[in-house]
Amino acid sequence: MNTLCEVLRYAITDGSRFEDAVTRHDELIADARRWASQEIDFVQLREKTIEAGELLALAEAMVAIFREEGGHTKLLINSRVDVAIAARADGVHLTGQHEGLTPSQVRQIYARAAIVSMSCHSLVEVEQACALGASLILFGPVFEKRVGKVVVTEGRGIDSLRQACAVARNIPVLALGGVTPENAGACVEAGAAGIAGIRLFG
Repeated sequence: MNTLCEVLRYAITDGSRFEDAVTRHDELIADARRWASQEIDFVQLREKTIEAGELLALAEAMVAIFREEGGHTKLLINSRVDVAIAARADGVHLTGQHEGLTPSQVRQIYARAAIVSMSCHSLVEVEQACALGASLILFGPVFEKRVGKVVVTEGRGIDSLRQACAVARNIPVLALGGVTPENAGACVEAGAAGIAGIRLFG
C-alpha cells in the first residue's frame, strides 16, 4: 500500500535553497508542474523573504499551471491575503500567530469561498483553530528534527498527533515535521487525514 497516494498531500515550497531570483522562479515552477502531475492536493507558496511582485508572479504562474492540469491541486499563499486574492489562489495559510486575521475574516476579504489552513503546535492551538473556522490544520512537528546526530527540534510525537486529531473532530489534521514515506503510515493510523512537508514531495 502506498500511503502517500491515499491521503491528503500538502507540499510546501522552499525557495531559500536557490541563490538568485531567476533560478528560484524556474525551479519552483518546475516543482509546481510536477506536483500538479502527481495530483498533490495542496501547495503552500511559503516564500517569506521575496518581494510582493515576485511572489505575485509566482502565484499567478502556479495558479495557471494547476488550472491547466484540471484544478485538482489547490494553491494557498503563506500569510499574504492580498497576494492570494490578486493571484486568484484558492486560499491562504496562517501561522500559529494568525497574522492578526481569522479564517472568517480572510473569507470576508476574499468575498468568495477560500481554503484557510493553520499551523498548530499544541492542543490549545488546535482548539483555537477549530473555533476560528480553519479548513485544515497542520500539526507538528510530529517527529524530531536532527542535524547529524544532534536533535535541534523535539517532536510532539504520535500520541500528541492522535490527541490533536480527536480535538479537531471533523477538521482535517495533516501531520507536519519529519514525516517520511516510512513513518507516514503511523500518522494516518493516529487519525491524520494527510501529511505535509517541504522535502517530502521533492
